[in-house]
Amino acid sequence: MNSPESRSAPRLVADSQSEMTEIVLPNDANTLGNLLGGRLMHFIDLTGAMAAFRHSRTHVITAAMDHIDFIQPVHVGDLLILKSRVNRAFTTSMEVGVKVWVEHPQTGMLLHVASAYLVFVAIDQSGRRVQVPELKPVTADEQRRYEGALRRREYREGEAARRKQAKQAYAAQKEAELAQS
Repeated sequence: MNSPESRSAPRLVADSQSEMTEIVLPNDANTLGNLLGGRLMHFIDLTGAMAAFRHSRTHVITAAMDHIDFIQPVHVGDLLILKSRVNRAFTTSMEVGVKVWVEHPQTGMLLHVASAYLVFVAIDQSGRRVQVPELKPVTADEQRRYEGALRRREYREGEAARRKQAKQAYAAQKEAELAQS
């Protein structure tokens, strides 16, 4: 699906940018007429995957939804606009940022309603990880996002190590309790 040459050539952020537009219908909403959070997360995941696919040019899987902010409610009848782009490419994974706006159908006014960071891993047809091209930030904003992605990755890795340590401590505690009884 992708040749070694296509994986090695650095890519620009602009090459991964993706956009999706949806109209919010009653089956997407709760009893108050607001878009369900899970449905919005689904749209965010799809839009993020498009950017990751465009960057890697291979299959991608969602590894993490690192952070999501629900800023404003979205209502039935609103036009939902989702925009995504790769913030940083690592060896086989990519951080993608997704911003979500609502366009009011009568006025055309745009309102920022949600933002999220996701991590995608590139895989081949057999599900094995594959390397992704480098990302070359060009603008100051792209460089800021590129650097922020590394900080978020370091934080995720620290949290994973903390959870692993806590799990091991819990298992050792339970083992000690069993030995005493």
